[in-house]
Amino acid sequence: MAILGSIIKAAIDLRGAIVSEKSPVEAQKEVLKNHLEKAKGTAFGKYYGFDKILEAENIQKAFAEAVPYFDYHEMEQAWWQQTQEGLADITWPGSPKYFARSSGTTGKSSKKIPVTEDMIEAIRTTGIKQVGALTNFEIPSDFFEKEIMMLGSSTDLEEQDQFLEGEISGISASNIPFWFRGYYKPGEEIAQMDDWDKKVETIAKNARQWDIGALSGIPSWMELMMKEVIAYHNANNIHEIWPNLQVYTSGGVAFQPYEKSFNQLLAHPITVIDTYLASEGFLAFQNRPDTTAMKLVTDNGIYFEFVPFKPEYINEDGSLSQKAPALTIAEVEENVDYVLIISTVSGAWRYLIGDTIAFTDVQKAEIKITGRTKFFLNVVGSQLSVNKMEVALREMESKFDIKIPEFTLAAVKINDEFYHHWYLGTEAQTNSEKIAEALDNALKEANKNYAVARSKALKGVKVTTVNPNVFHEWNAKNKKKGGQVKMEKVMDKEKFSEWEAFVKSEIS
Repeated sequence: MAILGSIIKAAIDLRGAIVSEKSPVEAQKEVLKNHLEKAKGTAFGKYYGFDKILEAENIQKAFAEAVPYFDYHEMEQAWWQQTQEGLADITWPGSPKYFARSSGTTGKSSKKIPVTEDMIEAIRTTGIKQVGALTNFEIPSDFFEKEIMMLGSSTDLEEQDQFLEGEISGISASNIPFWFRGYYKPGEEIAQMDDWDKKVETIAKNARQWDIGALSGIPSWMELMMKEVIAYHNANNIHEIWPNLQVYTSGGVAFQPYEKSFNQLLAHPITVIDTYLASEGFLAFQNRPDTTAMKLVTDNGIYFEFVPFKPEYINEDGSLSQKAPALTIAEVEENVDYVLIISTVSGAWRYLIGDTIAFTDVQKAEIKITGRTKFFLNVVGSQLSVNKMEVALREMESKFDIKIPEFTLAAVKINDEFYHHWYLGTEAQTNSEKIAEALDNALKEANKNYAVARSKALKGVKVTTVNPNVFHEWNAKNKKKGGQVKMEKVMDKEKFSEWEAFVKSEIS
């Protein structure tokens, strides 16, 4: 038995036994109160009367009534732009050291989201919570002696005026605790590389030198890295290179769409743990093995609100109507889609992060990500969420015995009639007409609004299959490879035309 691993595991177990958690409801009340107390002297706090809100009998209700919803552009133009110009105490005390750059999945230019020292500490604390949760899984003691491959964007941050800028994965990796650096791979020198292809090539060359026990990163880019390592060493699977690989933490996106293709790169199953790390903070992580849901971090740096995900509350551009009601964690129900609203220790207030979630267990504050507000396809009343799309695609994988790790679609007009045109990323030889028919039927059964739309204005479904690499190259062309980059699942008419032209150029 690995002595050091046993000691570390025992220490984590002991900490878990000693530290007791408050209920999510009470923890959230305390988080909001602390936020308001700390930020009441900022320009934002003075403008929206945080002092007065703190005097209210129901602080959560008073906060919701006094402060409007903000999407990124509203927050940036009204408040964060002043922070970028060097002014202090705008939405959070002092000035942030970092700005997290994020193009997200829909933006044409990078967003710049402040990352304060308080947020760095909150992310670090949640990271420790997640490591502590590993003892809930059936993982042997020697795992805690193995190295961890964290595949993200470059940790070589760019200086912009008095700030350092980079993706949140790069900022987080550049702030890892000193005691963890011996376990961290690919190491600081390789992690600083900005060229994705060169970084992966260097990882492949060095792979056999490392005893990797865990992987962490976006599934699509992790798959590409593993394929490169396997090919470089002429191996059959990744376990021939890293025999002690036992855990994968999927960051930022759900793992299920990639499960089938990911598992083909392994010699045997590993423990997969979903996490929810966004540019705005570390929001949730999978806390136990008998669910794929993630536990919201309700006691550390983020106050959550939940708006029912209904068409009448969503504006055409994906932003939120100010008339939309917000619920606290004490008021939510299970299996209902909500738009997620956050207020953070980086000075984001009632901020529309763009994700929709559903509670799988309210008492445990466990959620699953169900989609994006901008990836809600409601042309001619179809009301399709990403969650419904992905459930239908998993059915297609099973029915046709294929892998579909990537997809995108749009509502298009052909001869004055609307169709949903899907592009599916798969390496399999398929009959597109049969998949289109099966996909259409699956969506009709899963979504009554879609079924109604198909009986009226929505004429039909078209499917085009392309190699998954086309999706990766599209991201490389429009944003960059690696890091937190994710594929947009629903496109508007203009973006879809660009996409189709790109696909033709790639396959011609």
